[in-house]
Amino acid sequence: MRFLTLILCALLALPLRAETLRIATWDPELSRDGPGLLLRDIEAGKDKQIAAAIGVIVAARPDILLLTGFDWDYQGDALAAFMARLREAGVDYPYSFAARPNTGMATGLDLDGNGRLGQARDAQGYGRFPGQDGMALLSRLPLGPVRDFSTFLWADLPGAELDGMPAEVRRVQRLSTTAHWDVPVTLPSGAALHLLAYAPTAPAFTPRNIARNQDETAFWLRYLEGALPEKPAPGPYVVLGKIGVDPQKGDGRRAVLAALLAQVQDPLPGVDTVDYGKPPGVLRTDYVLPGPGLQVAGAGLGPAQAARHRLVWVDISLY
Repeated sequence: MRFLTLILCALLALPLRAETLRIATWDPELSRDGPGLLLRDIEAGKDKQIAAAIGVIVAARPDILLLTGFDWDYQGDALAAFMARLREAGVDYPYSFAARPNTGMATGLDLDGNGRLGQARDAQGYGRFPGQDGMALLSRLPLGPVRDFSTFLWADLPGAELDGMPAEVRRVQRLSTTAHWDVPVTLPSGAALHLLAYAPTAPAFTPRNIARNQDETAFWLRYLEGALPEKPAPGPYVVLGKIGVDPQKGDGRRAVLAALLAQVQDPLPGVDTVDYGKPPGVLRTDYVLPGPGLQVAGAGLGPAQAARHRLVWVDISLY
């Protein structure tokens, strides 16, 4: 009895383990060549890539998950079907958000200058149909009113790089390739944690893409500085998404990324989050970056399966 009493006293003397919130982002490359095809594949239940993607999420079990590279549809049917598959596998997300992205949204202009209208490169964000390669946020915690900045014009960003952009394009071209969202998550304490989510264009192929990728990250810097018409809400935040730029190698301009990394915490879950195979090869392009004041309890990567990208997760202490 005395021995058991000593053990109990020792256990009571240990500090309580802090409750954590696991936040993740991942591009599972769940995009298809036409509208409705992703829903078809999810419902059929035979697609090996989709099954592998479910396995990755179940293994990581994030509390909050930003999916990039996930086709959007008007009724949200593909996302609902995917969430049902996750629920069957033991991971339930009662809350979600997925607004129409800029990918595949017609501009009515010949943006790539090839003399043809209505093609993928003429859309607000590259896409062969509305919603291709969209974004979705899944959460176990309630979500508050979302600030969706997807309509923000590129020309309205302070310091935007618009060299050579015709006036008619400046009047309509949105900054977001996919979207920029400020999503408040209600924590158990009642406080709000703001998720600053986005998925910029790849900084490759054209000078325009490189400049746009840079400015899409610069948007969050200007937002956090209070330099935009809509001011950020007070309180903690996390920047997350497929930023597309490696801090050390590959294409893209690293100065704006470096400025963002200097303003947040970088838990460094892994130096390589995607393997493109051929050049540019293995890069770090996917990030979960807690803002100052948040306590990081851990970080890591999901298994390399289902897609070229790996799931990136960070644990935040809630107390």
